[in-house]
Amino acid sequence: MTDQPDLTGHAGQLAVAVAQAHGVDTMFTLSGAHVFPMYDGAVKATEEGRPMRLLDVRHEQTAAFAAEATGKLTRVPGLAVLTAGPGVTNGVSAMAQAKFAGSPMVVVGGRAPNNRWGTGALQEIDHLPIVGPVTKHAATLMTAGDVAAGFHDAFTAARSSHRGPTYVDVPMDEFFNVGTGAVPVIGADAGRGAAPDTDALDRIAALITGAERPLLILGTDVWADRADVAALRFVEAIGVPTITNGMGRGIVPGGHPLLVTKARGAAINGADLVVVVGTPLDFRLGYGIFGGKDGTAAAQVVHIADSSDQVSPHAALAASASGDLTSVFDGLLAAAERSQRTDWSAWVSSLQETVAAAAAKDAELLSAEADPVHPARIYGELVPRLADDAVVIGDGGDFVSFAGKFVEPKRPGCWLDPGPYGCLGAGLGAAIAARIARPSSQVALLLGDGAAGFSLMDVDTLVRHDLPVVMIMGNNSAWGLEKGPMQMLYGYDVAADLAPRTSYDSVVKALGGAGETVTDPKQIGRALDRAFAAGAPYLVNVITDVDAAYPRATFGI
Repeated sequence: MTDQPDLTGHAGQLAVAVAQAHGVDTMFTLSGAHVFPMYDGAVKATEEGRPMRLLDVRHEQTAAFAAEATGKLTRVPGLAVLTAGPGVTNGVSAMAQAKFAGSPMVVVGGRAPNNRWGTGALQEIDHLPIVGPVTKHAATLMTAGDVAAGFHDAFTAARSSHRGPTYVDVPMDEFFNVGTGAVPVIGADAGRGAAPDTDALDRIAALITGAERPLLILGTDVWADRADVAALRFVEAIGVPTITNGMGRGIVPGGHPLLVTKARGAAINGADLVVVVGTPLDFRLGYGIFGGKDGTAAAQVVHIADSSDQVSPHAALAASASGDLTSVFDGLLAAAERSQRTDWSAWVSSLQETVAAAAAKDAELLSAEADPVHPARIYGELVPRLADDAVVIGDGGDFVSFAGKFVEPKRPGCWLDPGPYGCLGAGLGAAIAARIARPSSQVALLLGDGAAGFSLMDVDTLVRHDLPVVMIMGNNSAWGLEKGPMQMLYGYDVAADLAPRTSYDSVVKALGGAGETVTDPKQIGRALDRAFAAGAPYLVNVITDVDAAYPRATFGI
């Protein structure tokens, strides 16, 4: 990093200049006086030919979720600016989601003025004990002179492996004060991880080439670490069958012969070596226990992460490595090519046959004529209408679980879900971010009717800022992800039903958008065509069968 000549201005101007140096071009916020200098900094930067878009929302959670999604989509830290007190606490869920998902974002909070601290000023609270556990870095910048360096530290931490959310706040009186600070010049390698241990890579390559039934699992951090190209090169060069999750989806394109996500059970249970890259060994991956079915030995497990602190502490590992993931994949490929590998053709062919059988079975559900509508039929109509660069966002329980089964992105960086934190209500913020980050792509937000209740009011934001997004709702009038398990455990369910057949599209219309309710499966396709052609926020509200539950193998515990 090198610095430009020092900049003098009020603290908001310094903060905006540093954010722009780190590649930020949009500030997500809900108006609050404690952070007015940030707005003035954005206005002045725009007037000076350095545009900083101000995107104001209806709830601070949406601003923070939009910043989190921006970090995921662009791999540049998203920026949320939240007023003091409840503004900051309303953003905590998004910060926690970013911490779990490794999403680079910076949250700027307002803070009661220094000259009134301790006297009961409006919204006077020390935010750091609240946000500290859900951020990588949290600091109060006590003077205007601390702002430039303090913001640079926050952005640097957010974008460096392992990525995540950071937080800074500035006392209100100091935010208005003038200071001087250096504006950094950010190099192309900013945030790049450490060089991996070559001996560790050699050991892992030997395990891979010696395995009879290897499986590779690619997760979100492969995309976040800009290693998607290297990962696909590795997969194709050695011919290893691969499963993807999170933002790892699309790295091996949907339909690729080595993508065996549809044979997940057979692959995980039958593998003798599982190499997991860029995702934690959590409940989604059986806590790192693979194989061992039908009397077979448990699989050996290799865990590779973008930083050493992300390597699993609980799983029994045959080997591990950490560091810059492009260097990891290229190093593994070089080492593997120096060795003779086992013939995997029978293993790969068996998984491909399982994929084909699963696709044939899926076709029945995707074309189901059931009344009420089976949720799978929605995807049977949606998937053929998605362009290769479409951004698909999941915000829901059972309905979005079906999306994970049926939607296989063709390109990386085109799938957004809450990640392991499982936070509902992130969808509208993510849709706002996606429309800004990918202005020419389709943006499809998949909503459960329960999840929609958290943030549907921010359709107003889509309308005010002219951000056309297609929203597709699976409306089963229930908290479906809870209703079924409670019935299984107790034989009954409570607190799991919502009002039947609510016209959520009428809410969208009242806010200035458009939409329709669909009850006939034959009409879903035409409704989607109208939605994508509308050029406006459009909700297709499909009434679905509450008894058509997603067949899950885990409840996350």
